[in-house]
Amino acid sequence: MSRRGERRASRFGVLPPALGALPLAALLGIGLAAAAQPGSAPPAQDSDDATAHHPFDEPEKWAKLFDDPARDVWQKPAETVAALGLKPGMIAADLGAGTGYFESYLSRAVGAAGLVLAIDPEPKMVQYLGKRARQEGLANVLPVLGLNDDPFLPKGRVDRVLIADTYHHIDDRLEYFGRMREVLAPGGTVAVVDFHKRPLPVGPPPEHKLAREQVVDEMQKAGWRLADEKTFLPYQYFLIFAPAAAGGKAPR
Repeated sequence: MSRRGERRASRFGVLPPALGALPLAALLGIGLAAAAQPGSAPPAQDSDDATAHHPFDEPEKWAKLFDDPARDVWQKPAETVAALGLKPGMIAADLGAGTGYFESYLSRAVGAAGLVLAIDPEPKMVQYLGKRARQEGLANVLPVLGLNDDPFLPKGRVDRVLIADTYHHIDDRLEYFGRMREVLAPGGTVAVVDFHKRPLPVGPPPEHKLAREQVVDEMQKAGWRLADEKTFLPYQYFLIFAPAAAGGKAPR
């Protein structure tokens, strides 16, 4: 069995109704499933597999870290979301949404006519996302339970994909991002925000990080071009990619 087959067969779950939005999910063609977190040795340095595998199945515990107000100082969530160039009515996907740190910012950016797909492969995390969205009145936030190798994004519909502190958790990245080009709406982009590969006062240990140059190289091999780069984050690179196909529409 292939690596993808092993992960796909390992564990499944069902997403409970969230915010009464399941009919919209069906309209967009979003699937609902769960993924496993296999335990394995760290990949080789030139591998396109995740640098670490561990579960995020205790959302209350992780919320103390992910939603610590001190994070705002260096993560700059308002500035980060503003830099995505979202407009009212757009569809934004937060890939690896975790406890929903970015969701309120994304929700305001796309407005009532837009939609935020908060995607995570942990069933308990998705339940937490749904409860948080309801409590905060974020009616345009739809939690989605994805697979590690498929976030179930609707083809040709997504305007912006945010991948914050998550890229290094993804396996088979060349194949994964090669397929992701199909989900973008015309002018759509993918933003990768992750930690520089050096000792820092926050974030994972250096061996779990990926150098900026490796991310750019992998994305180019997967059929993307570096369309923009933001430098206002103190500990992270902020790379914005667009499909590299000739004649493609410029990011809007």
